Parts: sequence; C-alpha cells; structure tokens
Amino acid sequence: MKRSNTLLLAGAFSLTAFSALAADDVALQLKWVTQAQFAGYYVAQDQGFYEEEDLNVEIKPGGPDIAPVQVLAGGGADVMVDWMPSALAAREKGVPVVNIAQPFARSGLNMVCRKETGIEKPEDFKGKTLGTWFFGNEYPLFSWLSKLGIPRDGSPEGVTIQKIGFNVDPLLQKQADCITAMTYNEYWQIIDAGLTPEDLVVFNYTDEGVATLEDGLYVLEDKLQDPAFADKMVRFVRASMKGWQWAKENPDEAAMIVLDNDATGAQTEEHQKRMMGEIAKLLGDSPKLDEDAYRQTVDSLLQGGSDPVITKEPEGAFTHEITDKL
Repeated sequence: MKRSNTLLLAGAFSLTAFSALAADDVALQLKWVTQAQFAGYYVAQDQGFYEEEDLNVEIKPGGPDIAPVQVLAGGGADVMVDWMPSALAAREKGVPVVNIAQPFARSGLNMVCRKETGIEKPEDFKGKTLGTWFFGNEYPLFSWLSKLGIPRDGSPEGVTIQKIGFNVDPLLQKQADCITAMTYNEYWQIIDAGLTPEDLVVFNYTDEGVATLEDGLYVLEDKLQDPAFADKMVRFVRASMKGWQWAKENPDEAAMIVLDNDATGAQTEEHQKRMMGEIAKLLGDSPKLDEDAYRQTVDSLLQGGSDPVITKEPEGAFTHEITDKL
C-alpha cells in the first residue's frame, strides 16, 4: 500500500512538473531585422511576460530576402508582423491572412527628397525617380501615385520606380530623387550621413492623407477556428502589449534589450535609443484595430484607377475576437 501511494505521489509530481514545462510554443515572424521597431516583443520575452502567460515564444527576425506572408503561409510562423497593404494584397491573392491586433496606430512612412531636385509638392514627382523597398512595402507608394494620377511608366508625366535596398545610398549618391524612409530609421540615417533637414523635402504619408496601417499582427484565418490556438493568441497579444507598454515607459532600457538580441551586432546604442523614442510616438493605447483607420487604408488601396493595390473590398480581413478577450 505504501509503495502504491509512493508511486501515485511520484506520478503526481511528474505530471505537475510536465505541466509546468509544457508551455505553448509560438513562432513570431518579424517584418525586418532585430531593431527597436519590434522592441515590445523582445521586452515581453526578456521581462518574462510571455513566460507568465505560459508561452514559449520564438522571435524570428526578418531581412531583405524574407517575406513574412510567405513564411506564415508556409507554416514557418504562427503569427507575423506586417503592414496592412501587404497583408490585404496577399489576402486578395489567396493567402487568408487576418489582422488580430494593431499595436501601431500611426504610420511612420515618409518620402524624402533632395531639395535640389526642385520637388516642392507631390505633383512635382513627375519625371523623377522614386526609390522604394519591395516585399509589400511598395504598395503605399503605388497607391499614393495612383491617387495623384501619376503613372509608374518612366515617362515625363510619370515616375521611374527604383527598387532599392534597405539603405539610403540611392539618395546620398543621387541615383534617386526621392526615397521612402521611416521616421524612426532611414530619415535619421540620411541626417547621420551629413545631409541637413534644410537639404531635404519630406512628405509624410499621414499628412498627405494616404497613410496606411503598419506593423499589425496577422495569422492564417483557418487557425482561428481552433479554440486552443485562439486562446494562445489572446495570451500572446496580452503579453506583447505588456512588453510595448514597458518599452514606452523605459525606452532606453528597451533599446538595450533589443541590442542584446541583435545577433548581427549591426545596431548601435545611439540609433536604437533614438528609434525607440520615435516608435513610441506611433503606438496606440490599445491593440484593438481602429475600424476608421482600417477604412482609410482600404480606401487608399482601392484608389488605383486601372492599377489598384487591391481590386475589391476585403471581407473578413480583421477580427476583434482576440483583442476583445484581453
């Protein structure tokens, strides 16, 4: 009898130990490399917020050859960070991605031009060369040009689109008249390279009324049919937002956590601290998708004349199912 009780007790301890160790795995695919743009996720991992939610989160950095939508669709991630134009374009092409949360409420996208080109207003883009990133980052620019009625055909009345790397060299070397730049990253790279604000003309997408939502969290639609997966996403979003709040309140410390996770060693303390300060300006008070901002994004993407980013009204492209349970 004693031996039986001992075995039962040992089994109970083993089950308890197994339960404690059996955290749910989540793979998060970032849109870009490790930097303060994603500080909230690294903070949530570093400060144990994911662990508190019984999650084991793998944060997968992006890069110039990584398209988050492809990784998600291929089963390489459970959730991705992506811009809504890219996500909606992918959904229309048959990849059923769904926005489950929107930590970023405002856009950080600019078009930065050298003043010496004579560009003073967007209509002056005609006949110029505009550099932009691809992998879905090009869609906001294409939508803006469509709204302006400027074709991308390289004609005197159109623009030449130059596919650029994720750096500012084309502007510095005068290979492009203007390039896309984020308020928290490339703009400051341009300034650090020696150009001054007086040398530049900066068009902010929000000011131009063509801003689209950036850095939302997306999953595949069919996965949400699994209650266990949906519950896992509730816990993931809750912990991630706790990380973002901590990062806003402790920006310098958050930047250092990012640096600790940068396996490439390419980032600098000064740049990451400055980036975190700019990122904090873009974050919303809630991760729940604002439907007015969603509507503006969709309307912008539909305004393409014969060449819109999306051709029809999206259906089921977002859900409040996750954020309503936080």
